[in-house]
Amino acid sequence: MKFLNSLSIAALFCLGVASQASAHPHVFVDARLEVVADDDGNVTALQNVWRFDEFFSSSVILDYDANMDNQLTGKELTDIGETVRQSLAEYGYYTQISDNGEDVPLAEPDVIHADMVDGQLLLIFSAKPSRPVRLAGHLTFGIYDASMYTAIDFQRDEDLVTVGEAFERCRSAVVRPDPDEIISENSDALTAAFFNDPTDMSKLFATRLDLTCTD
Repeated sequence: MKFLNSLSIAALFCLGVASQASAHPHVFVDARLEVVADDDGNVTALQNVWRFDEFFSSSVILDYDANMDNQLTGKELTDIGETVRQSLAEYGYYTQISDNGEDVPLAEPDVIHADMVDGQLLLIFSAKPSRPVRLAGHLTFGIYDASMYTAIDFQRDEDLVTVGEAFERCRSAVVRPDPDEIISENSDALTAAFFNDPTDMSKLFATRLDLTCTD
């Protein structure tokens, strides 16, 4: 199995120094996120679908097409999913969960399924928070790359959704921050150093699902 031998996969998930040095997207992803809760009001899963841009997807085909048939099937796709699962652990699977101001890491998913549809790589996986998260107070959920190397976008508000009757006691909104307002409000922090090393400031620009729930 290839583990981080692919230049394209490594560039996306492992070259943190290079990504921080350029601080602008090189890979583009259309995402869908479903936040699932049980009847007791506990978040049980974050279900993800990521669709990668065609240029990046074509480079993955070149790297993982072991039988040289210009398509990805079977073990080739399994290898991609496992490579991503291991590589993204260091980056928290690009997932941001805030439970009343406290960051909650995402637990490692059991498997990441890879597929190639219409020339674009799909990654599909479900994972849960690393600790219990109850629907109470102010919660936020989002997907973003702190290095800004990968641009993860939700094309429609309907791509950030909740699943479960327990969410009936929550007010939800998809928040799409205005970059100009963010820059204006944080002008003192957005120095040249930020653009060389974005760190966690980049989450200010990220689209997120915002919930306010009564317990």
